[in-house]
Amino acid sequence: MLGRRSTFWLLSVPPLLWLLVFFAAPLLLMGAISLSGDVSGALFNLSNPTVDQYRIVLGEAGYLRLLGISVLMALGVGLIATALAFPIAYFLTFRAGRRAGFYLVLLLVPFWTSYLLRVMAWKLMLGSEGVVNSFLEWARVIQSPLEFLLYNRGTVVITLIYVWIPFAVLPIYAAMTRIDRPLLEAAADLGAGPWARFGRVTMPLALPGAIAAFFMVFIPTVGEYVTPLLVGGSSGSMYGNLVQDFFTKAANWPLGAALAIVMLVLTLVLVAVAVRLIDVRRFATL
Repeated sequence: MLGRRSTFWLLSVPPLLWLLVFFAAPLLLMGAISLSGDVSGALFNLSNPTVDQYRIVLGEAGYLRLLGISVLMALGVGLIATALAFPIAYFLTFRAGRRAGFYLVLLLVPFWTSYLLRVMAWKLMLGSEGVVNSFLEWARVIQSPLEFLLYNRGTVVITLIYVWIPFAVLPIYAAMTRIDRPLLEAAADLGAGPWARFGRVTMPLALPGAIAAFFMVFIPTVGEYVTPLLVGGSSGSMYGNLVQDFFTKAANWPLGAALAIVMLVLTLVLVAVAVRLIDVRRFATL
């Protein structure tokens, strides 16, 4: 039989190698490219590192403005998706009963289809000849298609909320399933009504899951580029589209890498500040 130390290394080394190869190494490569003056000749050149790309990023107000807009959009998507996911998780935990597993499978059904197909479905629904405009014209509410339904940041936010709600449900549901039912029964015995039990017991104990759900949505949304590209157009572009353009259309990898690193650092700082300010234990003792 394997000893405790051997078992520890056997279980720890594979995920550690996975993180090094597929997480740490790409980040280090991105950082190395961002310190290059250009990519002519070699992929990246560390013999003469420079921070010129970061000077360009931090000195261009348009880049920082778009980053700020993307952060605000991600903040809105994260808050709304978490707020909408909370009652779904509550229903699955306390009201669905034996059918909770079936409803959870229905919630995860969209994951079985392509992400692009789900986003394109919204484009077809909100387009000039889509479901919404066709229905409004049939009902004689409008005479011509509504153009503002598509290709703007509002459409991007709505689509991203739809995409991320199932992801946000899972950590909240996991937190709620760990709530001891005797706590709710004890609160009821002490005279607490349904809303009081929810506010004093369920909400505080499920808050760690809600916070995890928010960050699960917020972090990847900041750098989103596929959804804005498909349903946002030029009016709904986000910071991720800017990074993509420098890597593809402009073929300026150092500047694109610097833009990506700045976004990564800002996101990590915001998450660190939020974790520092939010004391989950304080809410749990309310």
